[in-house]
Amino acid sequence: MPELPEVEVLVRYLQQVLPGRRIRAVTVKRPKSVRPDSVAVFEQSLKGQSVVSVTRRAKYLIFELEQRSRKTQMLGHLGMTGRMYVQPKADSLPKHTAASFELDKGRFVFEDTRYFGRLSLCLELLAKLGPEPLSEAFNSSDFFRGLQRSRQAIKVRLLASDLVVGVGNIYASEALFRATIDPRIPSNKLTRAQAKRLHAAIQATLQEAIALGSTLPLDWSGKEGRDQLFYFGRESGAKSNEERLLVYGRKGEPCHRCGAQIQRVVQAARSTFFCVRCQKTR
Repeated sequence: MPELPEVEVLVRYLQQVLPGRRIRAVTVKRPKSVRPDSVAVFEQSLKGQSVVSVTRRAKYLIFELEQRSRKTQMLGHLGMTGRMYVQPKADSLPKHTAASFELDKGRFVFEDTRYFGRLSLCLELLAKLGPEPLSEAFNSSDFFRGLQRSRQAIKVRLLASDLVVGVGNIYASEALFRATIDPRIPSNKLTRAQAKRLHAAIQATLQEAIALGSTLPLDWSGKEGRDQLFYFGRESGAKSNEERLLVYGRKGEPCHRCGAQIQRVVQAARSTFFCVRCQKTR
């Protein structure tokens, strides 16, 4: 599933190609993908609007639109397999197109193989989200206080959007390794020093991933057989994943720090990878 860095890189791509373009027509091919909006309301509300900007909140894309004095916002979420890109009008729509937008130049496509992605005119979900991990609102003091209020395992707690947004399964494991914290210990057992290390590790992990994705030649439509989104560790065109991930997906492989085997456990139905020696509970 795409995580915050992948969505951020996608937003930066769309921000380069969409602003200033006008939507001439909208075609929803899968009504489920625009719920709770009706297809008719969704299509008519966006027709004639021009794209002002594309931004991100957590793993959501926010499309700012405007027609004369009428402003509209559209929310987008990739789900597990969503793709969003601009293609030439002459190209045929892919099989799993959920919605397409005819622009004054080109066509914006939302493609989704597994149907978990969404486009919506309702932005109520954003009101309940916690601070952005790379913003000033995410500070180590508030982070520590938030951890003290929960007995959940720290890895599971990091996935909750009220504490900090956008730290998904992959990057939670990576950040905990960087901070040398056992992913299984209760959140309220972390010391202030551990919380401060983890706070810094979360930011460093996400910043590095965004920097990596921003330098890769990405094929957003997937036509060349490559992923439209990078994943921290995957080089475009490489035969296999580059060894950039420190623990995630490396069960049984040696730890880059100490040589011990990386272990895998399941927490809240999600895989967690860690080094039992470097992340030993003290």
